[in-house]
Amino acid sequence: MDYVFEKINIPSKHSFIARKIQLAERLPIIHSHKNFELNFIVSGAGRRIVGNDISSFEDNDLVLLGPEIPHCWEILEIKTNIPPTCITIHFYENIIRSDFFNIPELEGVEKLLKKADKGIAFKGKKAKKIKANLEQLVTMSGLESYINLLNVFNQLIHVEDYDYLSETLNYSAHFTKDLGQINRVYEYVFLHIEEGIKLKKVAELINMAPGSFCRYFKKKTNLTFMEYVKKVRIGLAAKMLIETEKSVTQICFDSGYNTLANFNHYFRSVMDCTPSEYRKLHR
Repeated sequence: MDYVFEKINIPSKHSFIARKIQLAERLPIIHSHKNFELNFIVSGAGRRIVGNDISSFEDNDLVLLGPEIPHCWEILEIKTNIPPTCITIHFYENIIRSDFFNIPELEGVEKLLKKADKGIAFKGKKAKKIKANLEQLVTMSGLESYINLLNVFNQLIHVEDYDYLSETLNYSAHFTKDLGQINRVYEYVFLHIEEGIKLKKVAELINMAPGSFCRYFKKKTNLTFMEYVKKVRIGLAAKMLIETEKSVTQICFDSGYNTLANFNHYFRSVMDCTPSEYRKLHR
């Protein structure tokens, strides 16, 4: 699995770009960019990574991402003869600071975009109905396209069924210049979370001694490295508790813990309940 820090080229005379993209059946690229992104899966199923969340996805998956959230969609299953495709909209990160958005009628949209730094997955019938507008948006231009984008926003703020996907990553003011290094760390964690994370190896990725790396990571993310790893492991475990029939013991080992006691302790510290209680609450 590769990583790139992606720059989305929005034409200078546009505030957003809408595209229908065929998803490649290959190892995904974990990437991030400064733009907001709205992503709708037209066809295909697989694994989705957003921030420190690892989830499954399928047709009609609809996610809104704030700027600089590491993410990727990995195709694992093609359900029909239709190639796996998605509709992706990128718009400027400063859109909510524009004079146009500073009006009472768009207050709901502004609030929605401010919450997107966690990644928002919209669900249910109302979310599925947005597909028609997104399909039209790909073919539109000019004022007509912007009106339709506002219509999409209006539909999104009326979707009551949604989940936040990731912990908020509190970036420092100087984080952007270090984003490449930090995301190499994220990449390593996602790739090796089930087999164990070696601090020395992670530090070597960005040419630092372990102690220096730990101080650097805390300064740039406001989390210790082990806090971040713990949240990723618990996020992975939570998804397996909901989406699989694996025993709690098996999930403990699959999410990178060596003992059930440690797993239960850390799970409760993050989720405020035991793994078994979490499974019952979400089924």
